[in-house]
Order: sequence, then structure tokens, then C-alpha cells
Amino acid sequence: MKKSAVDLLPPATLLAVIGFWYLAPHAWVAHWATMTGVLVVVTAFVLGMEFLFERHAGWRMNQREFFTDVFYVVLNATVIAKVSSFLADEPLMAAKHAMGIATPWLEHAPFLAQAMFVVFLAEFGQYWMHRLMHNSTPFWLTHAPHHHITQLNAMKGAVGNPIELFLISLSFVALFDIDQRALLCGFSCTLVISTYAHANVKADPPFFYSYIFTTIRHHSLHHSVPYEDTRCNYGNSVILFDRMFGTYKEGEASVVGQDERRRLSIREQFLFPFQPVIAWFKERQAGSGTVA
Repeated sequence: MKKSAVDLLPPATLLAVIGFWYLAPHAWVAHWATMTGVLVVVTAFVLGMEFLFERHAGWRMNQREFFTDVFYVVLNATVIAKVSSFLADEPLMAAKHAMGIATPWLEHAPFLAQAMFVVFLAEFGQYWMHRLMHNSTPFWLTHAPHHHITQLNAMKGAVGNPIELFLISLSFVALFDIDQRALLCGFSCTLVISTYAHANVKADPPFFYSYIFTTIRHHSLHHSVPYEDTRCNYGNSVILFDRMFGTYKEGEASVVGQDERRRLSIREQFLFPFQPVIAWFKERQAGSGTVA
């Protein structure tokens, strides 16, 4: 009975978030702090579930991991969000208005339909960007730091090189007319799903959830150590796309990381994409010194 209740945590949290945005007063929907509050509450709740229903002892949170993860959550919610808005969302909205693009059929659709449209559209772009990152060396260099994490926790979805965090945040949602309440609900839904997909919680959601949405089982396999084994289950929130496009793989991993499973520092994560350039520069300097 207890196990069944734990398994229902992801869908129950998802329903709670949908219910919150559906019932939230208009003033809350219009205030920027509400979305931040949802982020904090969802993250804190899932971290608490990790403490109560731990999946793997090897993923147990420690102080160093906690503060590193918090740094990345704040980075995503501030710098990455601002850069993404300035370089992607705002230009898309300007282009939308300039070309007279309108989608009244969507704006007047039921609340839940709009919210799910946001989830699937945002995740569709993330799926293909994520897949590109695993199949193209320049893009992999930006994404690899996320795979050098050696444990999975509720905040690990936010950890990565800033270039990758920006690229993975891109979407075409700004081209569509969507009610603000449904828009925030949709992004909150992806937050809930991806948080549980990275969390050290012993929850195995039922088929009606896990067939469509990503779970820790799917995503832990994506984070397994051999590089070739990471080239599956790209859906950050919607595993259905992997099922549709032939990249789904069944299984689970308890050991995660890359190469020798050495944990990278924040500085190393930031510099990782530039390693070939740094190595070339060092070789050049060493060669110049030898000639001299």
C-alpha cells in the first residue's frame, strides 16, 4: 500500500500543480514571483521525498551537491531565463507581430488543452535539441558536463554548462497565442515531470503516466556511464517522443556519470566546451617554448 502511494507521487504532484494554476487568483498569475514560488515549493517537496523514500543510497544528497545544485537552479531562473527571453522569445514575438501570425483557436481552447500544448511543444523542441547534442561533437561538448554528474537528485536537471542550458531552453512557444495562466501551468508541468525524472525518489509511476511522461527509470538509463548507452530516452519530460521516433530503451541504471565518473567542479563545467581550444593553445605554447 505504501509503495503504491509513493508510485503515485509524480502524477499526484502534477495534478496539484495543474489545480493550483487553474484556481489561482488573477493577481497571482500576473505576478512574476508566483512562478518562482512554484519552482521553490515543487523542488523542496521532491527533495523531502528523496529523504523519506530514497531510491539509491549512492545518490544521497550531501552538502557539496546541495549548494552546487542550488547555484544552478538560481542561474537558470535568473541569467539563463533573461538571456533566453532577450535572444529568443522577444525576437520571436516581434517576428510574430510583424508577420501577423495569430492563433485564436489555441487562445480560446480549454485551459488544460492549452497547458498540454505548451508541454508537448516545448518538449518537442527539447527532444530534438537533446538528440542533436548526443550526435554532434560541438553540441556534445556543451552537454557533456550534465552527464558528468555522478548522482541524480531533484535539482540535477538544472546542472550543466551555460551554453547548453540556453540551447535546451529554446522553444517556439512564443509564436502562439496562449493564455498566461495556461502558459505558466504548462511550464510548471514540465518542471514537475523533469524534477521527478532526476530525483532520487523510489517512485515508479503507473503505466498511464510512464508511457507518456519521463520517469527516473527512463532518465537514469540515459545517464548511465558508457557514452553509447546515453543515446536513448532523450525526452526530458515527454518520453512518448522517444517511443515515436525509435530512441526509447527500457531499463534503469543506478551508476551514472561519464568516463572515469569524476565529478566536475563548476569551473570545469563552464570551461568544458572550450577544452579542444585550450588544449590546442597549450600545445602551441609548448611547441613555441621547445623551439626557443
